[in-house]
Amino acid sequence: MPRPKSGHRNMTAAQAAKLQGAPKILVQRLEDGEVFEPRDTEVDPLTTPGEAWQARAETGKKLRAFCPRESHGDWSPDPARPDPLDLIHASNKGRVPELIKLRLKRMSASPFAFYRGAACIMAWDLSKTPNTGLPVVIDGDCHIDNFGLFGTPTGQVIFDLNDFDETTIGPWEWDLKRLCASVNLAGRANGLDKKERFSAVKEVVDGYRWAMDRLQSLPVIELWNRHTVPERIDNRQMKLDKKSAAIIQKSVAKAKDSTNATLLDSAAHRDGSENWRIKLDPPITTAISSSLRKQIITALHGYIETLAPERQYMIRRYHVEDVVQRVVGVGSVGLRAYMVLLIGNGENDGLFLQLKEAVQPAAAPYLPILPKPYKHQGQRVVYGQRLLQAAGDPLLGWTTMENRDYYVRQMKNFKAAIPTEWLSGRPFNFFAFAYGTLLARAHARAGDAAVISGYCGASDALDESLALFAERYATQTEQDHARLLNALK
Repeated sequence: MPRPKSGHRNMTAAQAAKLQGAPKILVQRLEDGEVFEPRDTEVDPLTTPGEAWQARAETGKKLRAFCPRESHGDWSPDPARPDPLDLIHASNKGRVPELIKLRLKRMSASPFAFYRGAACIMAWDLSKTPNTGLPVVIDGDCHIDNFGLFGTPTGQVIFDLNDFDETTIGPWEWDLKRLCASVNLAGRANGLDKKERFSAVKEVVDGYRWAMDRLQSLPVIELWNRHTVPERIDNRQMKLDKKSAAIIQKSVAKAKDSTNATLLDSAAHRDGSENWRIKLDPPITTAISSSLRKQIITALHGYIETLAPERQYMIRRYHVEDVVQRVVGVGSVGLRAYMVLLIGNGENDGLFLQLKEAVQPAAAPYLPILPKPYKHQGQRVVYGQRLLQAAGDPLLGWTTMENRDYYVRQMKNFKAAIPTEWLSGRPFNFFAFAYGTLLARAHARAGDAAVISGYCGASDALDESLALFAERYATQTEQDHARLLNALK
C-alpha cells in the first residue's frame, strides 16, 4: 500500500494500523472494510508482551505526519453536505409519530438545544474531517450536558460521563470535537465573546491532553479503578476557584437528595386502593395499555438475565407496581421510553427503572461494522457505558420487546447536573477543563492513552485548532437552527 502523503486529510484505520506494525491479517481486514478490532485480538494477550508506553507514545507522534494537528481547525461545510433538515427527518424514522412534533419543538428552543438533538448532522460532518485512524469506544454524543453527578453502589457521588445512547467504535477526535463545539455554543448562550469562547474551548483540549499525559503511564488496574469525586477534584493544573467550588458543593447536595425514596414521594402517589401510581403529566408522562404493561414485564424478565448473578438475586425481591411512558431528553424524544416503579422490602421501598429504546447510533453509517456483541443496540449501549464510565450502574442491562432493542437503567438515584447556564470567566473555564479530563479518562480506558497522548503532544497546537473548529462549527449550528425555525414557521 502506498505511503500516504504528509497532510493527508483522512488517514484510514488500515494505514494507521500498518504504521503501528499491526499483523498483516488485521491490516487486510481493515482495507476490506471490516470492523476495526484492537491489536490484542490478533494475539494471545496473556503470552505476548505489548510495547512499552514510551514506544507507543512515539507511534502517536508519527501520526502527526499523516494527520497534522493543525488540520483539525480547517473546517467548512462540505460541498455535498445534505440539507440538515433532511437528516433530521431521516432520523425520525421509526419514532413514535405523535412525539416527533415535540422533538422538533425542543430542538427549536435554542442553537444548543438544536445541537443536542442533531447528532445525526454532526456525524455526517465529522465523517468528512481529518482523523488519525485510531478508533476507540467513543461516547458518540459528547456534549457538556452529557456530564454529571451520579452515585456508586456504595453511595459515593462521582463526576463522569452519563449518557451513552450514541456510543460506538470510532475516531477519538469525534468525541473531543463534539465536546468543544458544545462548549462554544454554551459560551455563546452565556454571552461570552469570541475571545472568551476560544479560551474556554482551549481549556477543554488542555484538560484532555493533561489528563491523557498523566494516564498513559499508569498501571492498567489503577487506570481502571480511577474515578473523580467532586469534593476531591484534582485541580493541580486548573485551580478550583470559590464559585466553582460552591457550584460543586450545591450539585453534590442535590445529587445526594435525589434518591429512590425522594422520587417515590415526588413522582408517585397513592390511588384509592392505597397502591403506588406514577403521576401522569401528558405529554411527558402518560398511561399505557394493560397489554403493553404485560409486554414490558415480560421484557424485564429477559433484562434480569443480563445482570450479574448477585444483582439478579437482588432484583427478584422486587415486584412491578406501575409502568408509564415517559418522554426524555431532546435527541431521544420519539424513541420509546418507559418508567417502571418496583416495590421491594415494604411499601415505601421503591426502585425506579427506565426502559429505553436503543437504535442505531448516529455515527454508524460512517464507520465500519461493529463486532457481534454490539449488534443488539441495547447491549451496545450497556457495553459502551461499562467501558467508558469509571463506576457504572449495577442495574444496567438490556432486553428486547416487539423486535425492538432496549436498555434498562436506574432512574434519578444520586443524580444531578452541573448548572453551566449563565457561567462565564473562570468557573466556565474550570468546568470546560474538567470535562476534557473526564473524556480523556474514558478514552484511556477504551483506547491507547500513550498513542493518543503522543499525538496530542505538549504544545497547544491541538488546542488552537479545535478552538477554531468549534467556533466555525458553532456558527454552522446557528445557521442550521435558523433553518429549522423557518421550516417550523
